[in-house]
Amino acid sequence: MQDAGSPAETSAESRVPDHGEAIRIAEALLFASAAPLSADELAGRLPEGADIEQILKDLQGLYALRGVNLVRVAGKWAFRTAGDLAFVLARDVVEQRKLSRAAMETLSIIAYHQPVTRAEIEEIRGVATSKGTLDLLLETGWIRLRGRRKVPGRPVTYGTTPAFLDHFGLDAIEDLPGLEELKGAGFIEGRVPSDMSVPAPSDAEALREDEDPLDQDEPFQEPLEMHQTVTDETGRE
Repeated sequence: MQDAGSPAETSAESRVPDHGEAIRIAEALLFASAAPLSADELAGRLPEGADIEQILKDLQGLYALRGVNLVRVAGKWAFRTAGDLAFVLARDVVEQRKLSRAAMETLSIIAYHQPVTRAEIEEIRGVATSKGTLDLLLETGWIRLRGRRKVPGRPVTYGTTPAFLDHFGLDAIEDLPGLEELKGAGFIEGRVPSDMSVPAPSDAEALREDEDPLDQDEPFQEPLEMHQTVTDETGRE
């Protein structure tokens, strides 16, 4: 007569969660969430012992050819409309105010050169950057105040946020296009100087050695010297 198995073996088998049910739970959580969820956040809501990596992989495969896809944005997971169907929903999307050329240039510089100060942004652009441009980008939630540069005047440093990655469909800041990709997309035209390069961006939370923490007990205010750029930005702000 065959042994039915020890109580310990039976108990161990009973603790293994049903994979299909775990997938359904993860699917429901992702659909119901207003914001992307991390693997850890999902795992905390799933049955103990669920294989979160395999669950996400299976969900990606399940939705790969559907109208919505499971994608990773800013290190978290969310359902998004399939890229080839975006045009179908375009007429139902409330048109948002388009960023000016100055705002887009400023946002790009912050993304690639962070942490960066307003004076450094102006030096790269070659023109003045109004406080209104930075205020607008702060309102979108795409940039944040990081700290203060350890130089006279202690100017504020700027960096991007997870909302920036989410809006532009990036999993990490390192996914920003490099020089060859920018050229291929037509953003850089003509002969490119041999010494031209695109910096490797980093949005690490930790402050760098040349940054001090923001003063939490005082209102934010740019140092006066930051407003002394005299170059006119005619028609670009």
